[in-house]
Amino acid sequence: MRRAFCLAAIVGAGTLGSVALAADIRVMSGGAPKEVLAVLTPQFEKQTGHKVHFTYIVISAMQQKLAAGETPDMVLMPAPALAAQAKGGVMREAPQTRLGTVSVSLVVREGAPKPDIATTDQFRRAMLEAKSVVHANPTATPSGAHLAKVWETLGIADAMKPKVRFSNALDGGVAAIAAGEAEIGLYPLSEVISEKGVTVVGLIPPEIQLNTIYAAGVLAANAAPEPALAFIRFLADPSNAGHWKEAGFAPAEPK
Repeated sequence: MRRAFCLAAIVGAGTLGSVALAADIRVMSGGAPKEVLAVLTPQFEKQTGHKVHFTYIVISAMQQKLAAGETPDMVLMPAPALAAQAKGGVMREAPQTRLGTVSVSLVVREGAPKPDIATTDQFRRAMLEAKSVVHANPTATPSGAHLAKVWETLGIADAMKPKVRFSNALDGGVAAIAAGEAEIGLYPLSEVISEKGVTVVGLIPPEIQLNTIYAAGVLAANAAPEPALAFIRFLADPSNAGHWKEAGFAPAEPK
């Protein structure tokens, strides 16, 4: 009985130790990696006992919150924006981890005709012929800001003004396309690749493409960074590359 009691005590102590070591990880992220994070996070939580809590937010709002002093444990955002945060002292000095590259795609309602966008001229023609186009607000996200510049580059900014509406993919944009309220959507591939009711026609041409590298980093204010660092290592593990690809990400380009 004494041996059984000791064994039970050891097991109990081990269990309590595991609970004590478990941590809550607060993550602030742009919307692009949401699909792959939904797949990988439960695996990480099961392996480690940690719990990950996400706040998904447009990049401009994330930058504002960080500037105002908000301190999540870690962030996922485009690499240039993350580098700027590191330069400003918000992030830990350790190199930021690049996770994947996402590009802008064109989507239409499921079953609708697919415009030819193989070349820049064909893309320009498709935009002029479209009755309505939806994409993210230029003041809120890198893709939205980029598309506003594309209209200027293609010389069609004035023609696009009356037909473009602004909405994030996961906050009404995809729903508008699926419902036929917008003819064409232009969003990072990862934000639309698994959405129902829409069809991805393809990536916009290379000459006018925006390839956004997403990266992760831990805040300098995080006094116990190891759980967040472990989560980043898990996300970047080569064994998870297939999940990133399925979610619309290409490998991250080297620095």
